[in-house]
Amino acid sequence: MRAHQIMTKDVITVGPHTSMLDAANIMLRCRVSGLPVMDEQGKLLGVISEGDLLRRSEIGTGRKRLRLLEIIVGPARLARDFVQEHGREVRDVMTQDVVTVAEDAPLDEVVRQMESNAINRLPVMRGESLVGIITRTNILRAIAGLAREIPDPTADDEHIRDRITRTVNAASWRPLGFQVAVHDGVVHLHGVVASEEARQATAVAARSTSGVTKVFDHLGFLDPYSGFFMGPSDDTQGEATEGSATSEKRRAKAS
Repeated sequence: MRAHQIMTKDVITVGPHTSMLDAANIMLRCRVSGLPVMDEQGKLLGVISEGDLLRRSEIGTGRKRLRLLEIIVGPARLARDFVQEHGREVRDVMTQDVVTVAEDAPLDEVVRQMESNAINRLPVMRGESLVGIITRTNILRAIAGLAREIPDPTADDEHIRDRITRTVNAASWRPLGFQVAVHDGVVHLHGVVASEEARQATAVAARSTSGVTKVFDHLGFLDPYSGFFMGPSDDTQGEATEGSATSEKRRAKAS
């Protein structure tokens, strides 16, 4: 999936000379938490967000530092803080070093940029032109949209078993002696894990595989430090959890 497939195309923007009051009202009226700032030629100059409006003199939230701290941060930082707290136009307080992505960027790059830069939105570019914006809400919508995907026609028992086996065996947390049995979409997991996290990851690998309706956990536990071993609570039934196929059916009914 690419950025252009989930981005919001009708982007609400403001100009650099838009007043702070107007920008705040636009965000409230349009229910957005940030706005790209464009010049008259359509060039992206920056982004103004809710975070840029937190420190304002009008509401008494300007930074208050002890004299010693003022000396440490220096006059340049104090001057920037003053502009942030007293500026009347968007250009005074906007974030100028904007992180962007190309419209064909894969979603893993989009998420990586959001995480590494601690930001909630990314303007999407086609060359120098703004063509959309991606927020965390767009990511959530993409996840929610997975419930409407067409079922996998190759999700038979043999394919299910092979996919679970490949996924788990490729992981560093794979259970010892891992085996998978599948019948009519019902999965039984066997082996020995060294942590509860590994048990959960193994179950998730099975539940998230297309065509799985239920998962039975027969995994034993072996503490690698003490050598303590505990077998599954019930070798006949194990622990049952729903698979992706059953969950998709329930979501379809709910919608």
